[in-house]
Formats: sequence, structure tokens, C-alpha cells
Amino acid sequence: MVKRREFDHGLEELQSLLGEMGRRAEEALGASMKALVDMNADAAREIIGQDLELNHLEMKVTELGARLIATQQPVAKDLRSILAAFKISSDLERMGDLAVDIAKVVVRLEGQKLIKPLIDLPRMAEIVQTMIRESVRSYVDGNVDLAYKMAKDDDAVDALYSQIIRELFTLMVEDPKTINQSMLLSFVGRYIERIADHATNIGENTVYLVMGKRPELNS
Repeated sequence: MVKRREFDHGLEELQSLLGEMGRRAEEALGASMKALVDMNADAAREIIGQDLELNHLEMKVTELGARLIATQQPVAKDLRSILAAFKISSDLERMGDLAVDIAKVVVRLEGQKLIKPLIDLPRMAEIVQTMIRESVRSYVDGNVDLAYKMAKDDDAVDALYSQIIRELFTLMVEDPKTINQSMLLSFVGRYIERIADHATNIGENTVYLVMGKRPELNS
């Protein structure tokens, strides 16, 4: 019983670390998008400077998980919980990297005016921020329904991304002077779309953990 309590405590600590990683990834995406909308390069540089925080949290997840495996020798679902935590922390760390990539675009655009009001990119980011939060919650709560919701949200993100690309392409054709900024904004859309993919990965890991099967949510 003592070992079980120790393992449960360790698993709770893992979940807490993942929750903190999710919160930071969500905040980084929101802050990067605000910096883009405001064309605030100084805010973007601050986001870039905070990049190592998620890396440190991922390392803590790895170290704690490895210690639990070595000392508690978990089997079956308990072992899958730890292995899923490793994968989820990797997805969350990558989300943070992509948010930083958005901030780097803002720095590259410093001194320019936006070629168009940003509407769909912030909408994409809002959906994906919710996906980050709900994907982590699906793992912590073992909520399969919430995990499957990732696929529906990912479809909405993909649709917005396609619309953004069409609009930017039209702008480039109509005014070649917009090509450079249009390309950079298309990169931002791609970064947000990839963050959504990582959230669906977390959903897939949750379903595998609970159901013992791995669905394809990134179709």
C-alpha cells in the first residue's frame, strides 16, 4: 500500500507538471498572437527569452517519470500513464517552440504596418488555446470524449488555415509588394495549425491510455 501511495503521489506530481506546461504553452501562444496583432516587437522578444522555461519543465517530467519507473516498477496502465506523460510533455514543449516561432515573425516584421486586419489568425489561435487546455485536461481526467473533441476542433483550425492561405495568395497576386509579409503571415498560420496537431496527439495518447487503442485524430 505504501508503494501504491508513493506512485499515486508521483503520478499527481506528473500531472501537475503537465498542467503547468499546458498553461505556459497556452499563454505563450496568446501572448505571441497579441504581439503580432499589436506589432509589438519588444513583447515578442520577451516571449522568445522565456523559451527555456518549458524545456526545464519537460526535463522535470522526464526525470520524475524515469524515477517512478525505476523505483515503483509500474505495470500495465500505470506504466502507460508515465509513457503517455513523456509524449505529452514533448508535444507541449514543441507547442512552446512554435509559439516562439510566431514571436520571431513579429520581430522580423518590426517597423512594418500590417497589410490587412488580422481576424482569422487570432480566431485560429483562440481555438488552439482551448485545445491545449482541454487536451491536457483530457489526460489528467482520463476523459475520452474531450480527447475526441480534438479532432473536431482540429478540422475547424484547418478550415481557417485554408481560408487564410487563399486570402494571402490573392493579396500577393494583386500587390506583389505584400509578398514578403504575406509569406510570413502564412508561416504564422502554419505554426498555429501545427500546435493544433500536437494537441490532437495528446488526445490520441489519452484515448490509448484509457481504451488501449490509438485512434487517428489527425486525419
